[in-house]
Amino acid sequence: MPEATQLQVVKALYGKATAPNVRALQKLQSRVRSKLLNQLYFLDHSDPRHLVSRRYQMECLDLMHKINILFAEGEYGLTERLLQRCLRLAQAGEFTQYVVECTRILCTLYSQQRQVLPYQKTAKLLLKAQQVMAWEDEAERIYSDTQLALARTVSSRRAVLPLLPDYIHQLEALHKRARTFATYNYLYRLQLAYQELQGNYREIIKLTATAARRVRDGKLNERRFDKRYNHFMSIYAYLRSRQPVQGLRLAEEYTRDFHPSSSNWFYFQEHHVLLALHAQQYERAQQLLVVIAKNPSYPIQREAALQRWDLYKSYIDFVLPPQRVTTARQRQMAQWVLLLPEYSRDKRGHNVAILVLQLLHFLREHNLEAVLLRLERLRKYQQRHLYEPTTLRSRLFLRLLQLIVESNFDAAQAAERSGVLLQQLRDTPPPGEAFAEVEIIPYEHLWELVLELLRTGVPVANEA
Repeated sequence: MPEATQLQVVKALYGKATAPNVRALQKLQSRVRSKLLNQLYFLDHSDPRHLVSRRYQMECLDLMHKINILFAEGEYGLTERLLQRCLRLAQAGEFTQYVVECTRILCTLYSQQRQVLPYQKTAKLLLKAQQVMAWEDEAERIYSDTQLALARTVSSRRAVLPLLPDYIHQLEALHKRARTFATYNYLYRLQLAYQELQGNYREIIKLTATAARRVRDGKLNERRFDKRYNHFMSIYAYLRSRQPVQGLRLAEEYTRDFHPSSSNWFYFQEHHVLLALHAQQYERAQQLLVVIAKNPSYPIQREAALQRWDLYKSYIDFVLPPQRVTTARQRQMAQWVLLLPEYSRDKRGHNVAILVLQLLHFLREHNLEAVLLRLERLRKYQQRHLYEPTTLRSRLFLRLLQLIVESNFDAAQAAERSGVLLQQLRDTPPPGEAFAEVEIIPYEHLWELVLELLRTGVPVANEA
């Protein structure tokens, strides 16, 4: 009973919703929660499709737990051996916080045992590690502050943009001092964010390729480098830089590095599907959606994510040859499209795609009134929401759509009159804004589809 209240659960379990029974339920919930939390100790972190650093971090945490118990029990000999082992693991993984913890306990242990030389040697290591951790903490603060600003409104991101070069410079200085993976990672991710905000996706491709090469060459710590994040940023950049064929090839290769139980898997697959759509490999996109829908975690995604998948599926069904889509599915798609809201903040970035899909549906139905209504709604949407420079591609495409009315729904005339606008559209790169309108299918391809629909017949008025 996922929607049941506590009293309903009490009544179902114990027969009556009395105060003692409520307390009994609370105790039961506490015991179950404790048992579930205890299972965390038995999770397998060795699968390479998860965050690679996690398994090494868990080893350090496990050892530290045992070390603290043994130290409290006065088992100094075994404590020292485990500390040295944990210290080696922490140094190999560049986990500075565990280096600090290990050396601090070792200093205490050597002090209590009056071992002067080991104490002095370890104390120097502790001081150095504490300084490095201070630099890492400062790098983390700069990165976190920036990420917080970037995660807010469009205006806040734009306000941060001119400040990013200085933040990057600060992180470069910190990394030059610390020379650890942590400082590198904060610097690297902020560099990627800066390039993304500028729409410089080709530079992102270069940065991700360089990082991958440095890992292969042993210049970056393979125990810490998250290749999944690097894979995603790479294919994302190929998608946004209008290189879908190359991006799709890489996505097919990279998909094996994502565990299907991870939320990252869905996010990666979403862009995998978009790459297939942009490469006009619609059947491949459909195959991917079938695989995605079979994932056991698919139904428990957020509602907004599920609606995006429905939107992608509707586009795929629309562009596939009619014989590949059943009549029942066509009716289902038509009904779903018509129920979509014209504008919704939780669908920000997909509103144009929704309105355009509705327009395409009515063009195929040759429904003149509905086509004119959707074109008018698109015009109003443009006036209200597409006034920023970053929305130029969407504005150009909507102007193309208005040409079909001006051309009296004549495909040849619309194609002839679209030359200048279409070239402008081709010359306009995708924006760098994270909340820019998403082109599920590139506008250039959609315009070709619109002309094809017009060639099959012009919209006509419904008979009274």
